[in-house]
Amino acid sequence: MSSLYPLLYRMEKRGWIRGRWVEKAGQRRRRYYSITAAGRGIVEAQRESWLEFVRAIGQVAGLHHA
Repeated sequence: MSSLYPLLYRMEKRGWIRGRWVEKAGQRRRRYYSITAAGRGIVEAQRESWLEFVRAIGQVAGLHHA
């Protein structure tokens, strides 16, 4: 878990996610994150890259999707 928070902070700094603190009586304050429009764009670009990679591996391996 110790590597999760630096990743979240980097993503927030890049504008991919937005964090907000929520405080409730009798509980620790918590930080909630939501994805931004820029973050959605990054996810879509990564998804496309991943699909290209999977297709290339499928061609090399001779695999076909049903």
